[in-house]
Amino acid sequence: MASASLGFWSSIAPLSHHYTHQFAPLTSLKFATPISSSNTIYLPKPLAVRFALTESDSPKSIEPDPQTLLQEIAGSFDLPPDYFAQLPRDLRLDLNDAAFDLSSGPVLDECGQELGETLLNLSRAWELADTSTSHSLVKKLPLIEVKLTGSSKSALGKRLISAGRRFQSMGQYGQGEPQQIAKAMIAAGRALSASSTTAATVEQPKEETRMLKFGALQVEITPDKANIGAVIGFIFGILSWEIAQGIQNIPDSSLQYANDNALLLAKSLKGALLSLFYFSTFLSGFTSVGLVLLGIQLKSKKD
Repeated sequence: MASASLGFWSSIAPLSHHYTHQFAPLTSLKFATPISSSNTIYLPKPLAVRFALTESDSPKSIEPDPQTLLQEIAGSFDLPPDYFAQLPRDLRLDLNDAAFDLSSGPVLDECGQELGETLLNLSRAWELADTSTSHSLVKKLPLIEVKLTGSSKSALGKRLISAGRRFQSMGQYGQGEPQQIAKAMIAAGRALSASSTTAATVEQPKEETRMLKFGALQVEITPDKANIGAVIGFIFGILSWEIAQGIQNIPDSSLQYANDNALLLAKSLKGALLSLFYFSTFLSGFTSVGLVLLGIQLKSKKD
């Protein structure tokens, strides 16, 4: 038994010795190459930096600047002096349509005097196929945009988008200049519309007013006017009630009638008058209560 055990341990001794030599190089790998800051790689940090850059460069986090986009429009109109004059007939029609969309309607009222006149002159230059004048007028838009209010920016944005789509319909002509103009105008129009919407959201909402319309007559309702109307309605209701009570207290025998037909007519008239004045009493009371509640509501909103 002892000899068998001795034989077993002697048989595995070379095996353990063999694997010890095999594992030794593996453990020595930990210290074979010196660790320094120059060859150390940290994977998590570059990934985090890349993610942050991706987030900061995303389109949602960067809002387009209308000034820059308007300058891009001016750059897209930097064309040869006879560019518009050499357009084919069908593209000239598209150019005239763009001129109409740019200046149609009450342009002076919507855009203001300076911008309105600039758009009118620009549309006239497009109709005359005057490329140089168009370029000089478009270069004024970034300077004028600084002075515009929210409504004027919105009006300019809508007109630029509409006119830009006319240029877009010209297709690929020449070196693609109409498409460049269309892209710049539509982008600037959308940016102006978005900026005016944001400005309108920031502004405080106007005080809500309620109007009563009687045909062409309009009366603004205020808490004081509502209370005055309630008092008038209450007084009118009392008068209607008193009149109805007076008619009802008239006995039928106190009056003399020529015949039975006259009696029936008088009774019918009495019933109609009673119905009218009782209904007027009810309506006056209902109106007075409604006006009192409306006055309370308006007063609470005002406070």
